[in-house]
Amino acid sequence: MQNQITKNEKYKILVHSSIRDTVKKMDEEDITFCVCVDYDDNVVGIVSEGDFRRAVHHGIQLDENVTEIINRDFVYVGRNYNQKKVEDIFNSTIVRRIPVIEDGKLRDIIMAEDFQGVDESKKKRILDNPVVIMAGGKGARLDPFTRILPKPLIPLGEDPIIKVIMDEFYKFGIGNFYISLRDKERMVRAYFHDHELEYQIKYVHEKKPLGTAGALKYLAGELKDSFFVSNCDIIIRADYGAFYDFHKQGGYGLTMIGSMRQFTIPYGICETDNSGGLKTIREKPQYDFLVNTGMYLLEPEVLKCIPADTCFNMTDLIQKVQDNNLKVGIFPVSEKSWIDVGQLSEYKDMINKLSF
Repeated sequence: MQNQITKNEKYKILVHSSIRDTVKKMDEEDITFCVCVDYDDNVVGIVSEGDFRRAVHHGIQLDENVTEIINRDFVYVGRNYNQKKVEDIFNSTIVRRIPVIEDGKLRDIIMAEDFQGVDESKKKRILDNPVVIMAGGKGARLDPFTRILPKPLIPLGEDPIIKVIMDEFYKFGIGNFYISLRDKERMVRAYFHDHELEYQIKYVHEKKPLGTAGALKYLAGELKDSFFVSNCDIIIRADYGAFYDFHKQGGYGLTMIGSMRQFTIPYGICETDNSGGLKTIREKPQYDFLVNTGMYLLEPEVLKCIPADTCFNMTDLIQKVQDNNLKVGIFPVSEKSWIDVGQLSEYKDMINKLSF
């Protein structure tokens, strides 16, 4: 009984909470939705990762009350639920967690993995799209480590960064990788030669520095379907299936993953009137920005926008895509869904905080 109460509290968020507080709770508890309750502990609705993304797209500020984005029409069952009915819900929808509500109170959370009758293939979206990992740079941000090791082989736990990235994709069935290389290329190839992995790997050799997107031109004509692109110093822990669906349903030529990052100004921010008088002062205000993480999903036609054998960055490509009247999308994720290990300070912080 105690474990059940603890599990229920893990999912609860009070109605006075902000959207930012709710997203932080989902991050900290490693859950995909929260159950919003009032001061009498009655369930009001739920808030999911999808609701968070829609809030960002509609320009709703994260310090707004969570009730601004709450979903009051959601799937739930009573305490005496029918097991076959629950299995049917899991097998016919993308729902993976179902609240049990009785007399208005949250009594339990049902999980798909606890039901033997649930089709295993539906528990996680399986994709077969290729991934291009851009690993040709020198890794100057990780100096002095990269004076010895190439950036893709910098250890993160028991594995190098590049394998951790590949393992995240493999959770969604993706095992076909292209790796763009230049600096210390032989060392990276030697690592994969010496380790038997379940991945199909092809290499793209950069004859000269080509920026963060230029090497993709070498794959024009070979990539026939939507493909992922990832920097080799970032890890995205998110639903790649939802990312893919968002990209395809939006008809985008290029979609980037953006992480909501919160920044606090450590000073009082003053606003004056036209005569120089003080109107307001905000003490240590917080601001939220949607930051490009370095992971993308592209259509093959976008490769036509990249010039051959030219240093060309992803920002240049995004502008080119828009200039050619192709749509560019952005898929928001929470702050903790993005791990940037490309900076020495953040890398050291991740080593201390994370276990892989």
